[in-house]
Amino acid sequence: MILGSWLRPGPGAGGGRPKGFPKLKNDTFLRAARGEETEHTPVWCMRQAGRYLPEFRETRAAQDFFATCRSPKLCCELTLQPLRRFPLDAAIIFSDILVVPQALGMEVVMVPGKGPTFPEPLKEVEDLLKLRKKVDVTAELGYVFQAITLTRHSLEGKVPLIGFSGAPWTLMSYMIEGGGSTTMSKAKSWLYRHPEASHQLLRLLADVVTDYLVGQVAAGAQALQLFESHAGHLGPEQFQEFALPYIRDIARGVKSKLKAEALPLVPMIIFAKDAHYALGDLAQAGYEVVGLDWTIRPQEARAQTGKDVTLQGNLDPCALYAPKEKIGELVKKMLEGFGTQRYIANLGHGLYPDMNPEHVGAFVEAVHAHSHHINKHS
Repeated sequence: MILGSWLRPGPGAGGGRPKGFPKLKNDTFLRAARGEETEHTPVWCMRQAGRYLPEFRETRAAQDFFATCRSPKLCCELTLQPLRRFPLDAAIIFSDILVVPQALGMEVVMVPGKGPTFPEPLKEVEDLLKLRKKVDVTAELGYVFQAITLTRHSLEGKVPLIGFSGAPWTLMSYMIEGGGSTTMSKAKSWLYRHPEASHQLLRLLADVVTDYLVGQVAAGAQALQLFESHAGHLGPEQFQEFALPYIRDIARGVKSKLKAEALPLVPMIIFAKDAHYALGDLAQAGYEVVGLDWTIRPQEARAQTGKDVTLQGNLDPCALYAPKEKIGELVKKMLEGFGTQRYIANLGHGLYPDMNPEHVGAFVEAVHAHSHHINKHS
């Protein structure tokens, strides 16, 4: 594997420290994440490497989903595909949040038409005994680190590379539900019936996620996003007890370990979908950026989060079904609502498989054009 020539032994979860990366040419996304002034508003899309691209479907056609995730070469190719089409300001590594439960010893398969499925989900508290108590993230998830290093080099400094993980509550809910769910009733029943066991599982997940994210930075990730995709299934009290403490601990733990291992202190993004009730807390949770879904007004989000964090979001993904001119109007309104500074444009959720790539391009171009214009005339 050619990756060996780019790594030198080093401490920590990454099992080695990359060197000799190409110089970054476009740091707009990183500057916005840190609250620095930018000439235009940076933009990227959740699930920008995805099935809406014909080349993505072609690359993935002959391969099992998780086999693709375990191939650094394929992950690199899929990550780069949208960058070849659109002037995006960041790349996000192609992977999946459910590689973490796999690292804990659970089987996850991708069932066509159904999505990710756990043949043996956690049903009883005793099932926690089946999980690995200590996870060597380099041994179990080294393929993600290799993909990050390969992709960082292959980007040739064009834009920064984002690494990511699912947050503990979201991962726990998948592990108990056995897949997607509209109610999360099985997972939530654990919170009510087995609070101690729930905290035990969430703590285990938080520790693994922390090491996993540190390993991604050691491999070359220049920013990190934590996805609490199922936050909306919790009310304010359960979020305060079972989600927020671990979200905070991960930010604190990652930064502490990065510092201890002399790794870059990269910006961190928290995206807790539908957690409007917790935006103030999330703004104080140790992340430089708070991601937003499309169901909150920009002005309300600013009021709740204050001036010390960057906001990311939040165009309704379905807006990309609109004609291109309408997309431009919606982007302009969004930029006027958020302002062009301390802001990263994105959708309020991931791109959908049936979206027209040209409309994604229209979104990206509209963000750049309108933010340039606003900055010039403000």
